[in-house]
Amino acid sequence: MNGTNAIEVRGLCKKFKDFEITDLNLTVPSGCVVGLVGENGAGKSTTIRLILELMHKDSGTITVLGKDSMEEDSSVRENIGVVFDESYFPQDLTPRQIGNIMKNTYRQWNDELYVKYLSQFELPMKKIIRKFSRGMKMKLSIAAALSHNAKLLILDEATSGLDPVVRDDIIDILMDFTKDEEHSILISSHIVSDLEKVCDYIAFLHKGKLVMYEEKDRLYEAYSVIHCTEEQLKAIDKKAVIGKKIGRFGAEAIVLKEAIPEGIQGYPIDIEKLFIFMVRESG
Repeated sequence: MNGTNAIEVRGLCKKFKDFEITDLNLTVPSGCVVGLVGENGAGKSTTIRLILELMHKDSGTITVLGKDSMEEDSSVRENIGVVFDESYFPQDLTPRQIGNIMKNTYRQWNDELYVKYLSQFELPMKKIIRKFSRGMKMKLSIAAALSHNAKLLILDEATSGLDPVVRDDIIDILMDFTKDEEHSILISSHIVSDLEKVCDYIAFLHKGKLVMYEEKDRLYEAYSVIHCTEEQLKAIDKKAVIGKKIGRFGAEAIVLKEAIPEGIQGYPIDIEKLFIFMVRESG
C-alpha cells in the first residue's frame, strides 16, 4: 500500500443509456472516512460498484490499497469489508452458519469479534436470515464486514433501515475502526446527519459528476448561512454563493464567509443544508 491513499479514482467514466459517470476524481486518504453524498440516482452505488470492479469502467483509473486491479493481488479483496444496501447472504442460513462460511473464506477471520458484534446487535445466532427484518439483515452484514481485519470498509447505504439508536452505535464503531491510520472508510448515505458525525471528507455527487470534494472541517470554516433580502444577495459575488433559496420573506443562502457584506450576520452551516442548496443550484 502506498501509505497515503486507500482509494484513488482518476478520470472515471461510465456511460449507460440514460445516465453517465463523468470524469470522476475521488480520493480516500488512509486513516480517513470519506462520505459520498448525493440524491437518489446521483451515481453513488454505481461509483462504488466500479471501485469494487463489479462492473467495467469505460475509462479512467482506479487504485485500491495500492493496486490497480483486485485480480492482481488476491489479498486486496481480503482487506476490504463491503456492506451494500441489501443483504446478499443466503436466506436459509443462520448467523452462526454465516460465520462458519466466513471462517473458511477469510484467512484473518476473527470469530470472537464476530460473535461480539452479533451480541451487541442483538442478533440471534440460530435464527434463519429469512426471518430477519431489514434492519437485522443490515446489522448482520456490518458485523461480518467488521470481523475479518479489513483495512478498508466500503459501505453503500449501510445505515439504511436502522433505528437512530443502532445507527449511532454503528457510527461509534466506525469511528473506532479509523483510530488506526491503516484503516479507511468510504461510505455513501442519504442520511446526511450520519455522515456529518463520522466523516473527515465529504464528496457531493450530482447527476454523475463530483460537484464538491472537501474536508468537512474546512466546509464549516469557509461557509456560513445568511438571511438577507434578494437585493442584498444579488450584490454578493455569484462565485461566492454555493446555493440559495428565495422565498416570500427574503433569501437564505450559503456563502463564503469572506464574501459576506458588513451588516449581514453569518450562521453555522450543516452538511445536509449545504447538500440541498448545492443540488438546487446545480439544477
